[in-house]
Amino acid sequence: MASDALANVSFVNGSVRTVLRTVLIVVTVVLTLYVMYLLRRPIGWLLIATFIAVALSGPVNFLHRHMRRGFAIAIVYIGLLLVPIGLGALIIPPVVTQVENFATNAPRYAQDARDYIERNRTLRGLQRKYDIAGEIQKKAEKLPTQIGTAASVLGDIGLGIVNSLFALITILILSAFMLGSGRRWIEQALEFQPPDRAARLRRVADHVAAAVGNYVAGAVIQAVVAGIMAYIVMTILGVPFRGPLAVLIGVFDLIPLVGATIGAILVGIVTLFVDFPTATIVWVVFSIVYQQVENTVIQPRIQKRAVDIEPFAVLVAVLFGSTLLGIVGALVAVPAAATIQILIREWLRYREERIILGGIEPEPEG
Repeated sequence: MASDALANVSFVNGSVRTVLRTVLIVVTVVLTLYVMYLLRRPIGWLLIATFIAVALSGPVNFLHRHMRRGFAIAIVYIGLLLVPIGLGALIIPPVVTQVENFATNAPRYAQDARDYIERNRTLRGLQRKYDIAGEIQKKAEKLPTQIGTAASVLGDIGLGIVNSLFALITILILSAFMLGSGRRWIEQALEFQPPDRAARLRRVADHVAAAVGNYVAGAVIQAVVAGIMAYIVMTILGVPFRGPLAVLIGVFDLIPLVGATIGAILVGIVTLFVDFPTATIVWVVFSIVYQQVENTVIQPRIQKRAVDIEPFAVLVAVLFGSTLLGIVGALVAVPAAATIQILIREWLRYREERIILGGIEPEPEG
């Protein structure tokens, strides 16, 4: 009887400990997820800073061979900051000029639309019924007076951009620290690992850094191809300012999912005043076809050569990443897929080494 009682007590104590351990694990996981939710913004900044640091590590390491690492980082950052300044100096002046010309010539455009409607039998009937041209004329006459309102809206947008500069500066500072000391942090962490595992982890880190750098280079090549193709089509259509517009297309093409569409819409608006509707229709058809070809053929092929991933895997990674995290997910989808592939490859290599060193014959495959 005494032994049964002791067995029951030990069973109850074990069950209580199991329940307490399970409750503690669940509470810890919930608290961790809640803290991560509260810190989602700085965590996002940290992830973006890590991506930028890894992407810039290639040119920084190249310059570090000829100078101190601090100078190399400063030169790379200056070049990175000069890119948007140069693009703004190239694109903004013609855009502002065209907006002013459109606002000034809007009444004449409205009169041209009225004349076109009067010459078309179908539109003439709609004109008598709904007075389409009259409404266009009224809106066009009011357009020059709305420039002040438009300037106010642009001012609000500019204020939002200024508020976002804090996040951008923080991200750039974090990435600069990672570029300067990231390698030392990795080496210090690897000192606590056995030599063989440290060598393997160091190899994984090097391969991941190379994959991210190659991905960025592939994205730049893809943007250059998009800009060149757009320039050729705009030259055929006779679109003015096709040089800055082609550069704009290339820059927007770097933004996953929505970038190419935004650039195509902006150029499509310009074609309305070139040879409507022929130029607009040709440009819309070209944009739709090229975006499909780019998403399914050009991008997978370029990234396959850049990060050594199959085109099918690239397409699936972009689809999954964009669905889960939107633009940011699409941006990091290919490097994430490359990282997973590198980890799997190293694990298989480690398994083969263990089999060889242990003298264990691998089991025959089914």
